[in-house]
Amino acid sequence: TGVRFSLPPPAAFGRLFSCFKLLTMTPQIREKMKVYLLDTNVYLTEVSSIYNYGKASIAIPSMVLDEIDKHKHRQDTAGLNARSTNRVLDKLRTKGSLLKGVALGRGKGKIFVTHYSSEYLPAGLKESETDNKILACAIKLMREGNNVIVVSRDLNMRVKCDSFGIDCEDYKPNKALKSVDKLFDGIDEVEIPEAVLEAFYNGDDIFLPDQDKKQYPNQFLVLKSLTNAKNSALCRFVDVSKPLKRIYKQEKIWGLTAKNKEQQFAMDLLFDDSVQIVSLTGKAGTGKTLLAAACGLEQVINGSTYDKLIITRPVQPMGRDIGFLPGSLEEKMMPWIAPLRDNLEFLFGDKMALDMHMDQGEIEIEAMTFIRGRSISNAFMIVDEAQNLTAHELKTIITRVGHGTKLILTGDIQQIDNSYVDAESNGLTHAVEKFKDYEIAGHVTLTKGERSKLASLAAEIL
Repeated sequence: TGVRFSLPPPAAFGRLFSCFKLLTMTPQIREKMKVYLLDTNVYLTEVSSIYNYGKASIAIPSMVLDEIDKHKHRQDTAGLNARSTNRVLDKLRTKGSLLKGVALGRGKGKIFVTHYSSEYLPAGLKESETDNKILACAIKLMREGNNVIVVSRDLNMRVKCDSFGIDCEDYKPNKALKSVDKLFDGIDEVEIPEAVLEAFYNGDDIFLPDQDKKQYPNQFLVLKSLTNAKNSALCRFVDVSKPLKRIYKQEKIWGLTAKNKEQQFAMDLLFDDSVQIVSLTGKAGTGKTLLAAACGLEQVINGSTYDKLIITRPVQPMGRDIGFLPGSLEEKMMPWIAPLRDNLEFLFGDKMALDMHMDQGEIEIEAMTFIRGRSISNAFMIVDEAQNLTAHELKTIITRVGHGTKLILTGDIQQIDNSYVDAESNGLTHAVEKFKDYEIAGHVTLTKGERSKLASLAAEIL
């Protein structure tokens, strides 16, 4: 006919086919196209976060890669996670193209990088803000037919997402338990016949009758009579094949005596050589660190059970950091170890005596910064404020323990200064829950404050 037809370029056919395919999909199939877009703070919290979303795909905005790279020189957990994330992504890159998408493994979705385009930036938002660019990336993916969910630990970011109709949720780190109320406390009450309780008082070997609840190794029991609740006894459960172990009240341990049954339980564990790791939790003023330090001094200096006492704590400030500290290494560490010295000076009652034992190498007080690479043998080691450690950091510390060393973890899981962990995900909580099934471990939750009436009241009402 003499009429010329102008055919579109081949690339245009591909775009048209993609649009046709998207439009002809059934609603059921479209709902299954789920994409999680993770904010920078998620990668800095947990490296394995990309593997926690099943068959859904993971989208990484390109500006998030820049944000991660800015944190790689930090000397804390966030810096470690930034470096580890870069290594994970580099390894995935060798299996395919991050632009097109790389499979995360069997039963997992794909991970891909998405790029920012200003045409998707919501009106009124500044283009210079990284969070706004991430929102634009989420809107871009939504318009491409994906069911997008933004995951962020930033409260304002989640508010922004919701204000623009973007599904969003908080990231829940790897938690040791669902609720802090379910944390193992190491103590249980058991009702037994009066005759069995009398036999226990008479010194006979008593085995725990069958119970509905599971008992854990080194769990302390308060035995109560079925007929008279006022009759009770304290003991420690070791194993169903072993008799209940009696609790002997330690008198005047470095000038201290247990003031309640929880402190008595703690002392029992602290003096048991077969229990290699002990965790003590409780609110401020319950005597966690002081008890551990007193029992350690008694066994190092008076008992010669261990060669030295090591007390350490993480370098984690409360509130705003004051920045770099002047002076030598020892002078820089002094603000961090001052609370530990306070406890030891109280026990010695003499600063010069403490300094003398430190000079002799019997007592070491240090921050946790330089513990990697050490192998600590035949020592009584206390890690104070362990609730500020991540599970990875605590694993690093525990793997430093050599032959003959007893490790004590103390902390209050309700007072956490590390922004990357919470009451359910910190290292101390992980240690309590993961070690409770083993005979070499023991745990006690101290409940009664003994520091002062004011401290106890503040811990309760504030």
